[in-house]
Amino acid sequence: MKILEITEFSAGACGVWTRVLSESKEFIKLGHKVTVFSSNIEKGTDKTVKSEECIDKIEIKRLKSTGVFYGMPKFTRKLFSGNPTYFNFKKELMELKPDVVITHLWHHHSIRAINLCRELGIKCFLVPHAPFNVKRKFPLNLATWFFNNISAVSPLTSGKRALRKFHKVIAITKWEIPYLLNLGVDKNKIVYIPNGIPDEYFTQKAIKPKKDVLFLGRIASVKDIETLLKATKEIPDINFDIVGPAEENYLKKLELTKNVKILKPVYDLKEKIKIIDEHKIFVLPSKREAMPQVLLEAMSRGKLVISSETDGGKEIIKNGKTGLLFEIGDYKELANLIKKNIKGNKTIQNNAKKEAKNYSWSNLVKEYVKIF
Repeated sequence: MKILEITEFSAGACGVWTRVLSESKEFIKLGHKVTVFSSNIEKGTDKTVKSEECIDKIEIKRLKSTGVFYGMPKFTRKLFSGNPTYFNFKKELMELKPDVVITHLWHHHSIRAINLCRELGIKCFLVPHAPFNVKRKFPLNLATWFFNNISAVSPLTSGKRALRKFHKVIAITKWEIPYLLNLGVDKNKIVYIPNGIPDEYFTQKAIKPKKDVLFLGRIASVKDIETLLKATKEIPDINFDIVGPAEENYLKKLELTKNVKILKPVYDLKEKIKIIDEHKIFVLPSKREAMPQVLLEAMSRGKLVISSETDGGKEIIKNGKTGLLFEIGDYKELANLIKKNIKGNKTIQNNAKKEAKNYSWSNLVKEYVKIF
């Protein structure tokens, strides 16, 4: 089968791209041919990246980004520079003639994908990635309204109408399903396939942890690194490593303490697992999360995970059983949880490891095969 995956970014640290890459690798293992279309922008930066690349037999084509919203009137486009990117793939899709299209995020490129697929008689699946817990300020709230109601100039192809056209809508979380139903998606079209983790997380040999606390992910405002740094001041005898690509303007605002190190991002899977293994505790202090795969990765390695009470965090972690939760922004509660559990909690860690096995990609890919 010829499968096309469409995603906004295919370079840089991006949770959506991580899913696209992971599931694509599983499709390749099953003998399918996979192509990825994305913009030519690196996530979190304004950098352009090479137009073509092959990763583990996955053919990636990156198309020039215009940096504007699909269908938005020209007079408003300047307001939204730097926000979700627009890239045209009509010609490339028609030349490829895929059997199946999976488009990620409920953005302009997904509307374009479903309209083209309906013209060509191709099954098109949407993975919206649970955008429903985001509170947007001006001008993004205006952009969202345009997208939902007047995308592509005509209400006939607005976001809401397009959402109902997909062959299936794939929910990555259970908490987003009521939102999809509320938007008019037929319950028989909704399929739950969460983010997964590669089998290497279960097979790579573990090493004994010698470091204290790890945050691994994008260093950006949504991850609320400020709360983590405030917690570090409360427990100066405990050391923290922050690993990941940083948004430069955000990084400049952070006040680091002596017990904190910011390290370069790691993209190699084996090296990433090694870094997780080196630490006793994994912390995710985000303001919001849809379905944080990095929690599952840390759980699979038997780490004690501590997460803020985001929708995604609460769905993955059973508080006190498979991990620990703290109120969003409460740095004192976070500091207390780290201090109390710095020597670990074997029961919670073992439970976490068992829970993570439910999210193995080699098992989850079977759910895709069913709907194909």
